Amino acid sequence: MAGAARKAPAKRKAKSPGSRQKVLQASRVDMLLRMLPLTEQEVQRIVTWIILAALTLLALVAAQYAGLLAAGYQQYTALAAKAGFQVQRVEVTGMERVDQLKVYQLVFAEKDRAMPLVDIDKVRADLLQYGWIKDARIARRLPDTLAVEIIERKPAALWQRDGKYSLIDANGIVLANVRAGAGGELPTLNGRQANAHIVALNALLDKASALKSHVSGATWIGNRRWDLQFQTGETLALPEGEAEAAKALLNFARLDGVHRLLGRDLIHFDLRDPDRAYFRKAPKAQPDQVENNDDTESNEITITNNGLTA
Repeated sequence: MAGAARKAPAKRKAKSPGSRQKVLQASRVDMLLRMLPLTEQEVQRIVTWIILAALTLLALVAAQYAGLLAAGYQQYTALAAKAGFQVQRVEVTGMERVDQLKVYQLVFAEKDRAMPLVDIDKVRADLLQYGWIKDARIARRLPDTLAVEIIERKPAALWQRDGKYSLIDANGIVLANVRAGAGGELPTLNGRQANAHIVALNALLDKASALKSHVSGATWIGNRRWDLQFQTGETLALPEGEAEAAKALLNFARLDGVHRLLGRDLIHFDLRDPDRAYFRKAPKAQPDQVENNDDTESNEITITNNGLTA
């Protein structure tokens, strides 16, 4: 009898590419987990907390859109007010020149408001709108006091232009409009946009500190250079440019130290020419008219590198 027919071997079921990819990915995740210095339970705990945090954040966002947070905050502020956390007193310090009525009107608008509802940043921003106020510090003093500390600007000069007078600080900021003569002993700046150049003027005068205390004012000429006025009545014309003006001012300080130019019979000094300095004398009173013009004295003196010439 012929041998029995051999049974064909069963075909192995081929694995799909998708299952191979899943096994490969799972093995990589396992390798990463094994590399971490954590146990499997600790890893599961961390993953659980991450999921809970994500769900909580999602719930908070959804609650805000639904208005639940706003309603809860309003209820919280109402409870705070009933508990005594409400603005009942306002303490303002540091005011000397600022308009106190305006400050109190602004700050007292927060009276009877629940402490959590007081917008400190807005109150400070509103206060800084006034020229005199350089800075404002606001603090809640629980349970019922709002403390405001005002830091004022200091007037540095009186600015005059087109018949208007204003007090300005060392940065040229207008503090208040005043009447003529209200500046007291403050120096007077004359001319349009003179306040915008006060910082550069102070830096210039600092280079000749011996003269700075004698300066009573300055005029900004043609939006390009300064004329200085001294307490003894003289005027000094400086050239254009910071470097040129500083050089001329130092030269004048040296000449004044040698010849004592201030407080004499000289009324005007012109140092715009880098090579020559022109000085003008005050006119002398002459009771009788002089017929011979050849005998009249010149009122102008020129200083060159060689010395004084009339």
